[in-house]
Amino acid sequence: MMFGRVGKERIVGAAWGALFTAILAVLIVVGSRNLQHFDAALVGYTFAVLFATFAITYRYSIWLQRPPTKRYWNRGWQLFFSRKYLVANIRNWFARVTADFALNRFIFKRGAARGLAHALIMWGCILAFAITFPLVFGWIHFETVPGDVESYRTFVFGFATSSFKIHSIVAFLIFHGLVWSAFLVIAGVMLAMRRRMRDHGAASVQRFAEDFLPLILLFAISVTGLLLTASYTWMQGYGYDFLALLHAITVIFTLLYLPFGKFFHIFQRPAQLGVSFYKDVAAKEGMAKCLRCGDEFAPLLQIEDLIEVERELGYRYGEYQRICPACRRSMLAIAQGRLWAGGGQAILPVESGQGERGQAGLPVLH
Repeated sequence: MMFGRVGKERIVGAAWGALFTAILAVLIVVGSRNLQHFDAALVGYTFAVLFATFAITYRYSIWLQRPPTKRYWNRGWQLFFSRKYLVANIRNWFARVTADFALNRFIFKRGAARGLAHALIMWGCILAFAITFPLVFGWIHFETVPGDVESYRTFVFGFATSSFKIHSIVAFLIFHGLVWSAFLVIAGVMLAMRRRMRDHGAASVQRFAEDFLPLILLFAISVTGLLLTASYTWMQGYGYDFLALLHAITVIFTLLYLPFGKFFHIFQRPAQLGVSFYKDVAAKEGMAKCLRCGDEFAPLLQIEDLIEVERELGYRYGEYQRICPACRRSMLAIAQGRLWAGGGQAILPVESGQGERGQAGLPVLH
């Protein structure tokens, strides 16, 4: 049964991945006016993005089909659109998107330097993606204005929009947008690396693939991008071909790494909004009371969903989930006392240096 469920999850995930990849491919063709404005030199980036789209969608679909995540996902949407709480939920949605996502409040609560590092990296990447992807896909391109070689006109999906002077402030900001994003990312990476090298708590649990590799990749992309700008601005294109190739390798490798490494949390994090709405509404719907002491200890809806998810996973704890944590500890101590009194399994003290023992001669369970 488990193999059948896993096999079904993979098929569904592959179907969603293929669908989203196909939609993106169609948008590239249509948005670039049948590839008329598509730069063939960027085809490597395009295929890397298509692969990343399939892999991200596949993994996200698999993640959403897991019983705990699926329960939170479905229940979160159900509670969000509940007539009783819809107005409050919409108001809270704007507040949370602004505070938690745009301003990274939940990260700043863990430390000012940590929050600043996360904000710099996030906004630097958002700016870079917003500029790079439309240009790579041919959705945005620039043409000189007929009869005015000193002006550019912006075309979005083939439709002419605003124009601007080549030597204007607007042109300077637009054409150097990736430079500004690189500065933001490099500053954020430096702060993050400083924390990882000086914070002993972080150092004790960090891993290269999960903690250092993402920062190295972001740093490499930013630095090679800045070197490209320096090459054609101040060095008459010296080393440009090599730098362009090196930059392409770092970007493509990062795109291929997106679905499998720490960067995947970028796509998981928005689902946290649903969890917050779930907790808000669940708390308003009523609290569960402990069967042993009668105290309220958790939202009733959350306890009911937990029991249901455990049943789907093959666990049968019965009414145990309706007992508060304090009473569970008390019941464990009472059970151990009965075992001790009855001569069954017991916690036996062991002298330091004699036989099996825990740390510093602490009692161990036999």
